[in-house]
Order: sequence, then structure tokens, then C-alpha cells
Amino acid sequence: MRVWRSPNPRWYDGAGPVKFALSMRRPLIALTTPARAPRELEYLEQVLRNGHLQGDGAFTARASTLLSGVLDDAHVLLTTSCTHALELMALLFDVGAGDEVVLPSFTFPSTANAFALRGCRLRFVDVDPTTWSAELPQIEAGFSSSTKAVVSMGYGGVQRDLPSIANLCAERGVWLGEDAAHGLFARQGDRALGTVGALGALSFHATKNITCGEGGALVVNDPSLRERAEIAREKGTDRARYLRGEVAAYSWQTLGSSYLPSELLAAVLCAQLENAEASQSARHAVVDVYADVVGGAASRLGLTLQATPAGAVVPAHVFGVLLPPDVDRTVVVTAMRERGVVVASHYEPLHLAPAAKTCATPTRLPVTEDIARRLVRLPLHPGVSVDDAAAIAAGFVDVVGRAGRG
Repeated sequence: MRVWRSPNPRWYDGAGPVKFALSMRRPLIALTTPARAPRELEYLEQVLRNGHLQGDGAFTARASTLLSGVLDDAHVLLTTSCTHALELMALLFDVGAGDEVVLPSFTFPSTANAFALRGCRLRFVDVDPTTWSAELPQIEAGFSSSTKAVVSMGYGGVQRDLPSIANLCAERGVWLGEDAAHGLFARQGDRALGTVGALGALSFHATKNITCGEGGALVVNDPSLRERAEIAREKGTDRARYLRGEVAAYSWQTLGSSYLPSELLAAVLCAQLENAEASQSARHAVVDVYADVVGGAASRLGLTLQATPAGAVVPAHVFGVLLPPDVDRTVVVTAMRERGVVVASHYEPLHLAPAAKTCATPTRLPVTEDIARRLVRLPLHPGVSVDDAAAIAAGFVDVVGRAGRG
């Protein structure tokens, strides 16, 4: 046995992790930890010194410009969360009681809540077995005469048919919105995720590649929605026009809410976006190791990795693996934790959730249900080095092999 040294030492042998040295009281390798960036404290201090703590200051403008550069010069409005960006989306799509919204079941509840809160009927659809996202066949199968909007969600920032889905929606006169919570830095062909639909929603939650703790953005790709989005985000007022000197006073124009984040959040976001190249490079290096080690054992152990469509650029947001049907996921999760590594499942299907009984059309979605039962995510965050990744992946392969034999 040899000692493998890292920022969080653990015991390993040549085949990978053997056990977590409980006597050492070392912390577990977490599934996720927040990213940090070099100039965060400096920028926060600037905000506190200048006294402009509310939003729409210099850092809000700067972060919006940096995001726009990542998103092919799209118009970006910062929000307090991706959930709020999705609620803005539902408000701007002008949907309500009697309108049907098509969306994947394999997503976070915020995707559904934003539209259910407006009284919409949700029609959940299945996902593709290779990309784990709802693609053109699944979306098209969900359409009915009452469909008013489609909300896509590229799982892990991977979606093959998004341009085709956009064409379908345009032909049917249906709004397309993108829940791109996983999609920052992801591309399909010549399009950035979040810029294909009329509106896109981004997340800067603590678990995301770029974070300010809690935060988000609305990407406004349809010019006809830009002014309305600006007003709805500012409590239904034309305050943004007032700040630009276009009106002498601002007034209540329409329905809206308070979706504007503070300058403190925008300052952290700026620092993170300026450090994005380095942080993304580190995440991709970890993903490459996982793909090499786990992918190399996939056929032998019956593991399935998410497919990367031709022309896609993935964002290295999550690394998921589907276990073989005969392997108990609980056994794998427990065994990995005993070795000092936290792995976890992900979304529970929304169509099977208690809340769906009141706002969704009943359905069975076999691919979604199968993926949700078998998916395991490996740690992917700034605290995981390339050496960590090699040891984690080797340990995972060993645990799955033992579980399969057991």
C-alpha cells in the first residue's frame, strides 16, 4: 500500500481507492463545491466602498457584457436566480389557464413551477436514451392543439436537436424557451445553448461552473420581447429607461416583480466570468480523465456514458454514468462514501412527483424513469484535481465491478 498525497489526503493502492481513513478524520471528496475566483474580494470591496449596493450598477453592466460575449452577443438581463429567469420567461410568453406547455420530466422543478404558477397545464415528455435530453421526436410527440410553449432543457449542456426544435416551434406558432441552467459554455454547431429559443434562462447557483451563490440571467433572443423583459424585471416599471435618461420619471407600466440582483452578486459574477477560461480548462481536464477511465471499463461493466452529438461542445458541468440494470445504486453510493467520495443520483422524474397530480397530464415515460433509476454523478468541481479524478474513477470502476459480482 502506498500513500497518495493531495490537498485532502486519503489512502490508495495501485488499483484505486481502498478505503477512507476514518481515523484521519479527513473530509469527504464532495459531489460539488462552489467555484472561487481570484478577484472576488477585491470587487466586493469596491462595491462596498462606492456604496452602490443595489443592482444596475457598473458590475451589473460588466457582467452582462461578459456573458453576452460568451453567448454570441445575445442580450442578457441578470436575475436573482435561474428560477426567476424562468418565471420571467413564463410571464413574457403570456401563458395562463388553459395553455399547455411541453417540457421534459427529467429536469429541476423550477422548469415546471414557472409555468404551473401561471395556471398552465404541463405535458411532460420523455428524453433521448443517448443524450438524456428531450429531442425533436419527444418534443413533437408532446404537441397538442392547446400547446402554447415548449421549454427545452439540455441535460449536462448536451442537446442534439435544439435547432430543429426551434424550427418546429416556429412552424407551429409556439414559443420556445430554453432552461439552460446546465448550458453555459455549451454549443451545438454554431449556436450557444441559451440563444436558440426566444428566451433562455441561465443559473449561477453555487453548484454551477460559474457562480455568485444564487443568481441567474434571462437571455433575450427575440427583439420583440426586449422592452417587456426589461420592464417586467424591474417591478413592472420603466425604471431602466429612467436610468438611461430616456424619461423624466419612471412609472408602473405592467405586471412584473423584483428580479434584479444586487451589485454584490454582480461583482462576484464578474470575477468568476473573468476566470472562466482557467476554471473551464480544469473542469474539462477532470472530465477527460473520467471519460478515459470509466469509458474504458464501460463495455466490460455494462456502464453507459452520455453521448456527445456531432458538432457539440459540452460545458463540463456534470459527469454522469448509467449503472447496469442489475447493479443496486444504493450499494454503489454507500461503497464510494466509505472510500471517501460522495457520488449521487440526480433528478427525480417530475411526472411521478406529487405536485404533478394537480398541474400535469398523466403519462408514463419509460426512458426518463430508467435513466433516473440508474444515473450516478461523480464529483466535478474546483476541489477535484486530475489526480483525484483518476483515483475516483478507478475506485468507481472497482466498486461497480464488485457490486455486479455481488
